[in-house]
Amino acid sequence: MNKYVTFVLGLTFLFTSCKNEKNKTAETQAQKPMNVLFIAIDDLRTELGVYGAPQVKSPNIDQFAKEALVFNRAYCNVPVCGASRASLLTSILPTKTRFVDFRAKAQEDVPNAKTLPSVFKDAGYTSISNGKIFHYNKDAQESSWSENPWMPEGGHAVSYDPETKKVIMKSGNGRVYEAPEVSERVYPDYKIAQKTIKDLRRFKETGESFFMACGFFRPHMPFYAPKKYWDLYDRDSIAIANNRYLPENAPSSLRGSGEFKTYNFGEYEPGTEEFHKMMRHGYYACVSYVDQLVGEVLSELENLGLAENTVVVLWGDHGWHLGEHEFWGKHNTLHNALQVPLIVKVPGKAKGQQTKALIESVDIYPTLCDLANLDAPDYIMGESFASVLDNPEQSFRESVYARFKKADAIVTEKFTYSLYENGEEMLFDIKQDPQENKNIVADLENKSVLKNMQSDLKKKIELATSYK
Repeated sequence: MNKYVTFVLGLTFLFTSCKNEKNKTAETQAQKPMNVLFIAIDDLRTELGVYGAPQVKSPNIDQFAKEALVFNRAYCNVPVCGASRASLLTSILPTKTRFVDFRAKAQEDVPNAKTLPSVFKDAGYTSISNGKIFHYNKDAQESSWSENPWMPEGGHAVSYDPETKKVIMKSGNGRVYEAPEVSERVYPDYKIAQKTIKDLRRFKETGESFFMACGFFRPHMPFYAPKKYWDLYDRDSIAIANNRYLPENAPSSLRGSGEFKTYNFGEYEPGTEEFHKMMRHGYYACVSYVDQLVGEVLSELENLGLAENTVVVLWGDHGWHLGEHEFWGKHNTLHNALQVPLIVKVPGKAKGQQTKALIESVDIYPTLCDLANLDAPDYIMGESFASVLDNPEQSFRESVYARFKKADAIVTEKFTYSLYENGEEMLFDIKQDPQENKNIVADLENKSVLKNMQSDLKKKIELATSYK
């Protein structure tokens, strides 16, 4: 055999070996269980660059969105943290007596329900909770998590400015804002990010399949963040809400959240332009702070080579008012309180795209089970939107359902409708009136729309009450 033939045979062998090795690697990767990184952010509304809010500096989440699918019409089922989280993690809708407020607990309201992390745990995954996932981190603890849920010491309101605690309200809260010259390392959210990074490194070493839940506190009040994040914004140039008044024809039952009143406002007077600018400034600073921490977690996931086999979900637990209608916070069924950010990255599926598909938070549970090829309980009320990840242009739901205290609500592509227990109603055309400034429920030309909304809402309530 001459040297040329030997050389050619050698190249052929090398090429074949490399190709076989590549195929084996692909097959091995395909056979691996799909990991999940679920990132929950408290009180985060769609106030991000990717959602058309250029005034907010959120470069890391915006970059993540370029690699994922952005849901522009995702909604919570309960606009308050404890109930929203319990509802999502069980995929069961709220009722008058279930998942009512922030004190809601899955283990009490639906004691026989199987939680989302427990499905993964029972399938052999290591299931971890870092930070705020359930409102009470010991809720459904034994069944849900492989290890005790981890929470940084001191809770979410740790303060580093002496002025913050000079005036303490009856609630026990101090001032609503602080911007000390401190390292970003001192606040609880940094510690949550670092604990998550530490666990990711552990999973890389052990090869364990994981369901990792990482819950950040900010931008929940109080607005405490290192000064460098406040310095990202020029307060004088911050635009405030241009509809600081109740909607026209608003029912007497419509209320804003009183949570912000449990804090001291320092030198600011509620309702003034200065107060509005300060509150928005604080919210934006906290969003930018948590954006940095999200970026660090996602960067580590990539650096460890885990991203190629991990579904990443970034979710806000409910919406938030930033001075619209003179409201601050959640706690009603207006669009600002119900719409949530939802960004989902699945290896091999849609990336850098957006979808207008209507999604409920309860849909996340069956979707993650679907993506991981795990069976979800047959009683859950959410629906898998895995098909939307393949085809972002498709529609999904005709309407989504939400409830808070004495109001039931649905949102469609064009309208939002709320029905209070006393019979009062709200109907807004969010295509023509996206700020919900005029309640058109009494307008005769909307009679057929109202009838359809009422009928649809009745069906939603029947579904919600079907779980016993």
